[in-house]
Amino acid sequence: MFETLLQSSYFSLFLIIALGFMLGRIKIKGLSLDVSAVIFIALLFGHFNVLIPKEIGNFGLVLFIFTIGIQAGPGFFDSFRSQGKTLIILALLIVGSASLSGVIFKYVFDIDTPSIVGLIAGALTSTPGLAVAIDTTQSSSASIAYGIAYPFGVIGVILFIKLLPKMLRLNTQDEDKKLEEKRKSKYPQLHTATFLISNDNVYEKTLAQLQVRAMTGAVVSRLKHEDDISIPTGHTVLHKGDMIKAVGDDASLKKIEILLGERTEEDIPLSNTQELQSLLLTNKEIINKTIGHLNLQGTFGCTVTRVRRSGIDLVAEPDLVLKFGDKLMVAGEKESLNSLGRFFGNDEKRLSDTDFFPIATGIVLGVLFGKINISFSDSFSFSPGLTGGILIVALVLSAIGKTGPIIWSMSASANQLLRQLGLLLFLAEVGTSAGVNLVSTFQESGLMLFGVGIALTIIPMIVAVGFGYFVFKINILDLLGTIAGGMTSTPGLAAADSMSDSGAPSVAYATVYPIAMVILIIFIQFIAKLVV
Repeated sequence: MFETLLQSSYFSLFLIIALGFMLGRIKIKGLSLDVSAVIFIALLFGHFNVLIPKEIGNFGLVLFIFTIGIQAGPGFFDSFRSQGKTLIILALLIVGSASLSGVIFKYVFDIDTPSIVGLIAGALTSTPGLAVAIDTTQSSSASIAYGIAYPFGVIGVILFIKLLPKMLRLNTQDEDKKLEEKRKSKYPQLHTATFLISNDNVYEKTLAQLQVRAMTGAVVSRLKHEDDISIPTGHTVLHKGDMIKAVGDDASLKKIEILLGERTEEDIPLSNTQELQSLLLTNKEIINKTIGHLNLQGTFGCTVTRVRRSGIDLVAEPDLVLKFGDKLMVAGEKESLNSLGRFFGNDEKRLSDTDFFPIATGIVLGVLFGKINISFSDSFSFSPGLTGGILIVALVLSAIGKTGPIIWSMSASANQLLRQLGLLLFLAEVGTSAGVNLVSTFQESGLMLFGVGIALTIIPMIVAVGFGYFVFKINILDLLGTIAGGMTSTPGLAAADSMSDSGAPSVAYATVYPIAMVILIIFIQFIAKLVV
């Protein structure tokens, strides 16, 4: 009966996942495999001919890569602008060291060319690389060698990534905190302060004439003239003895003091008809528009004092582009705030809802893009493939954010759920497929090709650590993602992702992966055609 159940794909799939999570929770000296343990259970099941269908694995891969791209999109372009050169060099070093090592092993152990390019593709777990190797060599030896190197290519990267922080005596949670502090340091903390209008040069002038926001970067949220408290506009005139309340960072508030007058400890409370509310942006029509473009002061008589995004307070500058899920702190009359709330959407439920149309459309576009074959000459062509096509399209769509009524982003909870589901399906299928021939292939091919495959997996990662950590001084979380991306290893990314609460490994992976994929295809074609 149990054997019959194991032949049922869905039973085997969830049994592998359940046992994988049990194994992943076991800690030895503080080290655990987490979700990566699923692939080890899958290898065992595969050895006993329990297989998960390829289509389930592809479905999981598609979901996982798409959600990674959507999450990493905005950070990808920022990362590429800030450290693109370094990441390109690291990708070149990882793939280059694997290719160079392969050529050396070819001559040392007298390995035929189709086998060595297959070993390189397998060691870097690159299906596009294998396709190019088979197409270029027209030999089955490439696929056999790929099958020999692939299992350790999967397992080796996972283990290396899991063990690396321990070997370098680093705590990933501490590194998470450092990255968060660094991220927040780019956006100085905002404060409020009250100022007495005491500069002779500003009396009887409007806020617009003085260009207060442009000159200081602060937002004037309230004004007290005699006993009257109001929400100021650009036409508000300043008088001697008036008081204003401003929001900004320390530097902005200092400029306000220089421009308008001395700081005072007296507070300016809101009147009975005024409120300060936090409004949630869920109206699709407003996304990607600037605060200045909306003219909220002229239309609603309200002032946005700050915008909270991803746990960071941003100054409500006129050119700040609004994103889905932003929380805007707004001061104004109660009735006006109610109208403004309806204008923004202010719907918590819509924030948590998952719209599957953008997900399905994005994946379709990614699959189609992956089918494109770009020919540079008769001897060299390039196709992004399934993984590359979906990743590139997801990165671009996420960075765009919105196309007409379609919002390409998704809530963090929805992204996490789909990403985890996709990953589990993918790991279960990859593991069972690799496990079927693991022992027999090793017995037939002997130690030599298997050992070369192990070396081709380990050498590039050691090179990446040597240059990435010790030369370029890259943060360990970025380095883990870079290694996974450079090795074109989705299971490696899963291992890195489970070690960090930040998106740093995913962003680094998404930045490096397309570069490494292209470089690997070029190198495999070069070796197959020119190395005798």
